[in-house]
Amino acid sequence: MWLDWSKRSHRGLRTWILYILQAGPKNGAEIMDSMESMSRGWWRPSAGSVYPMLETMTGEGLVKKNQEGKYDLTPQGKEEIDWPHHMKQEPRSVDEIVTQVGSYISYLEDISASDKAKVAASAPKLKDLSARLARVAGA
Repeated sequence: MWLDWSKRSHRGLRTWILYILQAGPKNGAEIMDSMESMSRGWWRPSAGSVYPMLETMTGEGLVKKNQEGKYDLTPQGKEEIDWPHHMKQEPRSVDEIVTQVGSYISYLEDISASDKAKVAASAPKLKDLSARLARVAGA
């Protein structure tokens, strides 16, 4: 079943919570930490957004609060988050991996063009990765 996108509020907060809880139970603070980590520090939802959403989702039967105070997906929540295969982030073939690596290289090139110092600090790691990729390509 697809997520009911009409219920999306707070810029997809509901969807993020469902997605995060797939990995296992978390309390509200852990959910907020996960969102901040997933956005690489660009966004951290407020407690004033997360906790009311958790209450709403609990009332709808999508999540439940366990004895440790952590929220977990209910069977109904698991059904709602039944993601289509193409929305998963992990690559499923070597070609998809190569495409994804190419995208990251393009991103690094853009960063380097605007601020070389940001990439320079990672130069040794990048050189090591380059050598490893060269070995894989030659295999």
